[in-house]
Amino acid sequence: MSKVLIMCEGQNELEIINILLENNKLIYTMDDLVGLTAYHARQIDKSTMVQNNLNMYNGEVEVIRIGDGLTDKLRIPKKYANKIISVKKYCTKPELEILLILSEGLYDNFQKVKSSKKPKDFAKENISIGRTKYKNQTKFYADYYGSNVDLLVEAIRKYKSLNKNKKDELYLCDLLA
Repeated sequence: MSKVLIMCEGQNELEIINILLENNKLIYTMDDLVGLTAYHARQIDKSTMVQNNLNMYNGEVEVIRIGDGLTDKLRIPKKYANKIISVKKYCTKPELEILLILSEGLYDNFQKVKSSKKPKDFAKENISIGRTKYKNQTKFYADYYGSNVDLLVEAIRKYKSLNKNKKDELYLCDLLA
């Protein structure tokens, strides 16, 4: 049986994945993961923690990359070439903030300005929790979705129905249980 290596492009993506894992909303559990955790890492060769945990596991590994860009190709060091059996990309384009925009019911408003405004900037202007306006910080995602994982799951599902990823890119929705 193989293990799964989840590599997240940024800290915010990692927070989203951790919220989903902690609430048993993914098709994988912590026990399925290399090192029992997901990682903030874009490349294997740039993360000592990923390499250390790959070194401790002797079986086959499926790599899952999560992010909004993922234009770079995953470089697999030679010593892991026989261990890694697949690499899949799961994207939230144009940016992860699109999930917040969907959760707030502001998707149609964003569509009107998307040619001149990035989702991150739109979120900063329009989304808040109480008096705290959106900041590109992990804590905001934890506060926003941490106690309402169903809102996050709903946004992830809605994203897939509204967007078209490239042929080699999957959706976060495809990882939901």
